[in-house]
Amino acid sequence: MGFSPPTPEHESPGVLLDQLLGSLLDDFSSWFERGLLLLDHCPDTVMPQDQQLILRDHLVQARKELCAATSLRQAAPIPMALEMETLAPWHQLMLSVWNLSAAMRRHGVTLP
Repeated sequence: MGFSPPTPEHESPGVLLDQLLGSLLDDFSSWFERGLLLLDHCPDTVMPQDQQLILRDHLVQARKELCAATSLRQAAPIPMALEMETLAPWHQLMLSVWNLSAAMRRHGVTLP
């Protein structure tokens, strides 16, 4: 017999999963927008122009995918989840944004 913490009656596991997914999607959205803003202020000495363009393309594509996932989530009549194959590249992209931010700070760039 396993232990499971009490869940409020009004919050089923599906509802909790949906709330968690919503929060995660919001976080991704914020970081993707932050990445685009950082790229707008990123000097070539921090990241070469060709790498900036690649990162920007990935961020723009990820925003489109995220928008589609968010729309599907809102339209779904039941709570839903996303596969790790979908989330993993977004997570890697978020890490790229963190790394860009850290590199800009190391180079003394005032962050927006």
